[in-house]
Amino acid sequence: MAAPDAAADPFTLAVIQSSIAAIGEEMFAALRQTAMSAIIYEVLDMGTGITDPDGRLAASGCGIPTFVAVIDKAVARVIALHGTAAIRPGDLFVTNDPHFGGVTHLNDIVLLLPVFADGHLVAWTGNIAHWPDIGGMVAGSMGADATDIWQEGLRLPAVRLFEAGRAVAPVFAIMRANTRLPEALEGDLWAGIAALRLGERRIVDLVRRYGRAAFAAAMADAFDHSEQTSRAGLRHLPPGRHSLRDTGPDGQVWTVHVEIAPDRFTVDLADCPDAAATPYNLSRDGAVIAAQMIFKALTDPGQTANAGSFRPLTVITRPGSIFDPPPHAPQGLYFESRIRLIDLIWHCLAEAMPHLLPAGHFASICSTVLSGLNPDTGRRFTVVEPQVGGWGATEAADGISANFAAGHGETFNCPAEIAEARYGVLVGQRRLNDAPGGAGRFRGGRGAVTEWRIRAPEAFLSVAYGAAPRHPWGLAGGEAGSPNYVEVDRSDGGRERFTVATHLALRQGDVVRLVTGTGGGHGDPARRTLA
Repeated sequence: MAAPDAAADPFTLAVIQSSIAAIGEEMFAALRQTAMSAIIYEVLDMGTGITDPDGRLAASGCGIPTFVAVIDKAVARVIALHGTAAIRPGDLFVTNDPHFGGVTHLNDIVLLLPVFADGHLVAWTGNIAHWPDIGGMVAGSMGADATDIWQEGLRLPAVRLFEAGRAVAPVFAIMRANTRLPEALEGDLWAGIAALRLGERRIVDLVRRYGRAAFAAAMADAFDHSEQTSRAGLRHLPPGRHSLRDTGPDGQVWTVHVEIAPDRFTVDLADCPDAAATPYNLSRDGAVIAAQMIFKALTDPGQTANAGSFRPLTVITRPGSIFDPPPHAPQGLYFESRIRLIDLIWHCLAEAMPHLLPAGHFASICSTVLSGLNPDTGRRFTVVEPQVGGWGATEAADGISANFAAGHGETFNCPAEIAEARYGVLVGQRRLNDAPGGAGRFRGGRGAVTEWRIRAPEAFLSVAYGAAPRHPWGLAGGEAGSPNYVEVDRSDGGRERFTVATHLALRQGDVVRLVTGTGGGHGDPARRTLA
């Protein structure tokens, strides 16, 4: 722990801490306002953050919590690969590879900038955003039938995009040549760079105003405060060991053990299966993020996170497993495994502490990728959207309807007007799902139904709505919710229904119906009243 500077009184520390948080938010606003792709500027499928010189998260900025949680891990990996001594002012790094700090999958591009003040490394600014296409075997780069990571697109192994202030032109050229949407890629790339440089300027001004010692002391003080808050929350949880086994649609059993002690929260995933031959693998860092989401929700849900928030957390994985896969393993649909893992830990603990956690939610990102040629402009488009669904009820209230999945944070639907203008579809309806399910004293929140009518002569659809129809679990006698799925009504009168598809051919007049589930109910349905 750094010793506070004599001049750094508690009020100064608080001002610096608030300023660091504000810088993270300003970076987010800059990225949102300048990005090219709707999944960034409308859906907000992105995150920003600031770390200390060693890669410890100092400000979690804004955006998807599970994205923000990537930034510190990416910085730490860049430092491990390149060494602090070789990192210079004007450098800027890019990574998307789960084994080089990317953590998630190849579509999620992480940009990192070391911040120097008076020749000293004082912080890093970082952002991560989902880019619609990074190459690979299918448009959108997320194919459910990928068997290795090379089929999923261009790998960027924590390389310099700028070196000592000068652009590394070959890296830019390689990135542009490996996407179906080069204009969107360049626009999103420069938006990310601009956001990092804005954060850099603000941090340098802050350090020059208060001094390097006070700046470092403020970050160290914030870490310690968050640790104390997390430990205080941990002491209020019932101690003990909790376990849950969940059999997936492929017959594999996932097992989680959670041990809660007054000073330690341990998530043990060592008993889980080997890495999959399909793109449902999740990096070890991604598994850690899943555990962080539940730990934060239980111990300190009211404050933003930093490195100190997770000091009491330990996550155990087994190398070679689905949560610690080898470098060749595909990870394009990692998000379905991470959300299932969050749900598994959540379910494991909800039985022991139903007053703290709701019943199960729709538990899927419901990734939807539609690609083709816009019939109005003739230009190639790629829609990439997560979907909203129903959350489980609590012991005191009905579940939330039409909300994004756990860990997805401050994200939004792409407006119908944007979809129609940019993607050449007609949005036929967007409503709550009225399918039965989720009954209880308090009922589960409703999922959503969205319909797209295809206007293009030809289009292609890839979706991942979980590996199979899974019903959100009820709690304390509440009933299970309804599943997620996709239907395609063909223009010739046929209908198809599925949860996973890769590059499914569509024709003009086909209707794509996206259906997300209702959350689980809480309590005996017979006790429900209208009062």
